[in-house]
Amino acid sequence: MSNDHESRKKKHDKDERFEYTDHMTEIIKRAEKDGLFDDLPGKGKPLKLDNNYFNNPDKQIYKTLKDNNILPRWIKLSKEIDVMKEKLEGVDDKEKRKLIKDINKKIKAYNDACPPSLQKSKIFE
Repeated sequence: MSNDHESRKKKHDKDERFEYTDHMTEIIKRAEKDGLFDDLPGKGKPLKLDNNYFNNPDKQIYKTLKDNNILPRWIKLSKEIDVMKEKLEGVDDKEKRKLIKDINKKIKAYNDACPPSLQKSKIFE
């Protein structure tokens, strides 16, 4: 009887490899756990919600994070990538190849951290 119980339990166990992960929720949970929200101005006060955001909770989360100067890692990486791309103009070929390699490493880190719909393509010479 215990084998029957174990086989039924295995059927209902979730395979974590196929679970959807909401990146923003993970970022917020991690920040909350680390105490990053403990000293925010306005803590305990109602949020100033914009009527345009009621239909899309993700937009409201991004707005709230932005209003409190909290940027997800992938946004910082995106800005760094843009600055690096601007440096491509006017460098010699050897330096350009090295810079492209560094940019592509940063793009990989960005793609690992950002929502799938915002991923960037590698750049080529």
